[in-house]
Amino acid sequence: MKPTIYDVAKKAGVSIATVSKVMNNQPVRKKTREKVLEAMEELDYKPNILASALMGKRTSTIGFLLPDIANPFVAEMARRVEDRAHEKGYNLVICSTDFDREKEALYVSLLNQKSVDGFILAGDFKNEDVLKSLLEEHIPVVLLAASHPSLLVNSVRVDDFIGGYEVASHLISLGHKKIAVIGEDATSSKERIRGFKQALQENEMNLRDEMVVIGGSSSEDAELSAAKLLADPEPPTAIFACNDILSMGVILAARGRDIRIPDDLSIVGFDNTLLSMNSDPPLTTVEQPIQDMCSQAVDLLIEEIEGKSKTKQRIIMMPRLIIRNSTSEYRAEDDA
Repeated sequence: MKPTIYDVAKKAGVSIATVSKVMNNQPVRKKTREKVLEAMEELDYKPNILASALMGKRTSTIGFLLPDIANPFVAEMARRVEDRAHEKGYNLVICSTDFDREKEALYVSLLNQKSVDGFILAGDFKNEDVLKSLLEEHIPVVLLAASHPSLLVNSVRVDDFIGGYEVASHLISLGHKKIAVIGEDATSSKERIRGFKQALQENEMNLRDEMVVIGGSSSEDAELSAAKLLADPEPPTAIFACNDILSMGVILAARGRDIRIPDDLSIVGFDNTLLSMNSDPPLTTVEQPIQDMCSQAVDLLIEEIEGKSKTKQRIIMMPRLIIRNSTSEYRAEDDA
């Protein structure tokens, strides 16, 4: 494999932004410049393509990094982003990072060498150093279905807090008191849970610590988590899974214990993917305005690429609760 700008930065012990400055003849300390040039020579790194990009030549190509293309919601985002980019005369290069910091750095470096004009980063982008380097180099970036309050960067996301709040309000209205939550280690899940807890507190209800499980992102992970929750001496009568994939694991765990949905257990997901519509029973879930989110993200990026906007925007869109057949009223006689 050919060496990348990331390899040069790592060998020289500097940031990607510093390597770019050296290649673009921008001011850098003499010793730092020598270290970078030495690393480039030892690695036989050829920066011609990146140098062309730094000289201002556009390729009408966008790099789209997403965490897991197997996730139906993420796959739908990819399709919508690609459609909008093509409408605007841009091509899309898609990379799936698997929530891996090293993969994120590698793909950013490779796409930089291919002279992409900018990046859309979907979901939680773990490698903050790489994100900072992109911003330092003034490479256009938009975060999609994510945000980073401490950095000045364009972002488009749904209000996850409100989404979680609406889920809790729905379950409370149905009379549920023993409620559990299954999420993943992601900012979106944490915000959804925060909103969920807020609604409970406003109704003088508490969420027991053992009823909140933060685990992996697969349905298998959720199935294991749900099985433990349902084996509790006081099992929940409702479970909020922080995305539709996790909700599928909850459904499988319930079936494995002959628990009827929604008669014995109400389940709510998040995202309103095809999974939620085709599950048995159809899943109550929270819809993200995915078409608008993706269009806004592409438009923001292209405006920055083409120099039409220098202002960074943080766009937050409202979610919508979709009530289907996986939730029903809690019946006190079920505890008898």
